[in-house]
Amino acid sequence: MSHTNWISATIGLLTAGLIFYLVRRDHLHTRYALWWVPVALVMAVLGVFPQIVDWIGRMMGISYPPVIPLLLGLVAMVVKILVMDIERSRNEVKLTRLVQRVAMLEKRVEDSIPGKHPPAND
Repeated sequence: MSHTNWISATIGLLTAGLIFYLVRRDHLHTRYALWWVPVALVMAVLGVFPQIVDWIGRMMGISYPPVIPLLLGLVAMVVKILVMDIERSRNEVKLTRLVQRVAMLEKRVEDSIPGKHPPAND
C-alpha cells in the first residue's frame, strides 16, 4: 500500500472518528451524521483499496477512473446542499408562522387586560 493510500485511509478514519465524537457530545445531530459517516467510511475504504475505483472505471468504460470519486463527491455535495436548502425553507415557514401566532397571542392578552387599550387615532 502506497503512502497516498495510507494518508487517504487515515483521513477517512479520522473523519469517521470525529463524526462519532461530535454525535456523542451532542454537537452534531444524528440525522446529519447519517450523511457524513458513509462519506468517511467510503474515503477510508477507497484509501485502503484504491483498485476498487479502477475496477468500477473498467466496468463503466471510464478511461480515467480517478474522476469517479470526484464526480460522486460533487453529486453528494449538491444533494446535501439541496437537502439543506429544503430544510432551511421549512424552518423559515415554521418561524414565520410562529411569529404570527405569538403576535396574535400578544394581541389577545392585550385585549383581555382592562384599561390597557391603545390610544385611538383621531
